Amino acid sequence: MRARALALVALVTGTTAAPATAQGVVGQIGRFYDDGGWTFYRVGLNRPFIGPVGLTYHGDYLSRAGDGEGSFIGAGIDVTAFRTAQGPYAVAGLGGGIAAPHARSYSSFWGSWSAGAGYDLLPAPFLTFGAEVRWREISLDHRGGLELAAGVGLRFGGRSGGKPARMPEPSRPVAREWPQPSVPAAPASSALSPLPSAPAPSAAPASVGSAALADSVVETATEMMGRPYEYGGTGGDGEGFDCSGLIQYAYRRHGVTLPRRSTDQALQGRGVTRDPVALRAGDILTFSSSGGPVTHVALYIGNGQFIHSVTGGVQISLLSPEDPYGRWWYQRWVGARRILGA
Repeated sequence: MRARALALVALVTGTTAAPATAQGVVGQIGRFYDDGGWTFYRVGLNRPFIGPVGLTYHGDYLSRAGDGEGSFIGAGIDVTAFRTAQGPYAVAGLGGGIAAPHARSYSSFWGSWSAGAGYDLLPAPFLTFGAEVRWREISLDHRGGLELAAGVGLRFGGRSGGKPARMPEPSRPVAREWPQPSVPAAPASSALSPLPSAPAPSAAPASVGSAALADSVVETATEMMGRPYEYGGTGGDGEGFDCSGLIQYAYRRHGVTLPRRSTDQALQGRGVTRDPVALRAGDILTFSSSGGPVTHVALYIGNGQFIHSVTGGVQISLLSPEDPYGRWWYQRWVGARRILGA
């Protein structure tokens, strides 16, 4: 386990990444169970790295639990995998600093590695609550033990000094070329049933719903690849997007006006069967993190893929129960709306 953790951190920290923007701050408090126990406090900065991988840079302070003397001060870096807005993730890290394990004099040095898993909850778009469990090894006095932590985080958007680098545009075969996932159909009462149809007072009429127009909307959205997530962002003046801001921007560029909020966009056009083979490029996919109201929207681009703005920025995901990252979204997919055409 130790060799794997060290290899993972070395691989990520030794790779050159495109410029990215910090996506949140997090604070943790917990207990390291070794030699009577240590209480630790951690403050860190989260940022996306590449794909489902993220980085957290943090400062640490450990003090001996109870009345005993001793403390550790240091910093470290964690690598997380598949840490989305809500749900489980894997984590591994390296750290080090100075210590006074038995007195008040910081005369010793220490290094550390850890590996484990965590779970995040998203009660609000800008707020997270989470918990982690890890196994940690500290070089000083060969300490090792279980580490439990709870924390709170604040998510935010923003942008770096220049325009984000554009990622290559993916190929977009038509949707009928993608086989339907072999999963049982949801019952009529399930929260995964399509949302009821509603009139689209602000959408373009069906006469403009050509495949060429849908391709243009998709192309506009994919040109925004690499833009950071920004709560309330609509892409103006080079800023980032939130999920509904990206959809509104892509359609507005081609003369189609949509509401600003994801819950309102989920009532536009007409409902489409929650079946991947029934989807067309340009359809709006709707998601719910709790099985209730719609909390996220995305744009279907064909071939089982959709583009959306999430914590890691504007990116493409796969709508499939077999894909490790796409599975999270597939399980929270509640419907689709067709804006263009019949």
